[in-house]
Amino acid sequence: MSAPPALYRCTVTHVRTTPRRYALRHRTYMWLTDPDVPPRLPRALRPLARFDARDHFGGSAPTIRAGLEAFLAARGTDLDGGAVVMLAHARVLGHVFNPLTLYWCHGRDGRPLCVVAEVHNTHGERHCYLLHPDAAHRAFVEKEFYVSPFFPVDGGYRMRLPEPGERLELTVHLERDGARPFTATVRGERRPATAGALLRAALAHPLSTLAVSAGIRLHGIRLFLRGLPVQPRPRHLPQEGVK
Repeated sequence: MSAPPALYRCTVTHVRTTPRRYALRHRTYMWLTDPDVPPRLPRALRPLARFDARDHFGGSAPTIRAGLEAFLAARGTDLDGGAVVMLAHARVLGHVFNPLTLYWCHGRDGRPLCVVAEVHNTHGERHCYLLHPDAAHRAFVEKEFYVSPFFPVDGGYRMRLPEPGERLELTVHLERDGARPFTATVRGERRPATAGALLRAALAHPLSTLAVSAGIRLHGIRLFLRGLPVQPRPRHLPQEGVK
């Protein structure tokens, strides 16, 4: 039986150390939910939280769970009916942008099986990483996807991704040439996903997903004006099971 959905009021930070030091911080909110059991909301609030299969993986599966299973099956992993929890932004008033969606996957016996990190860039492309974190919830994966226009596609990500409980505490380091030029963190506190909690979050962060994508572009312009060179964007090669 799946756990009830939850909301996390989050603080997201990005710290860049080279070639120029730059930091940003913004507040938003995210959902933790079973992709098989989307939140049940009053009709009036449904435009504030929709989860569509078209926004994840290949975009053509009938459900988000089906898209996840197709991605895993292409890599020799079978959930065998195990539970999944997803951390993501919902579609708000028809708009969504998920820089990072995470799926904590469990086997039928309830034990952690893997984590899938689904990354979207501002060019409308997406890429998924299959991770097997250790007992300390840490994993490393080679970078394969163009995200920031100021970093080439090399190096790797060292992540710490504990499944959210009362607290949400995620950390992603970009590692290149023995250094960590970029670190992102997401910190938040769990709230029951009641109609009142959603309404308060939506009023505090109106058009939250549009604000996230607009903020990323604004900070990119600031970095460009500070003289950071833009790295060429390689041709995107969709993965099997991913658009």
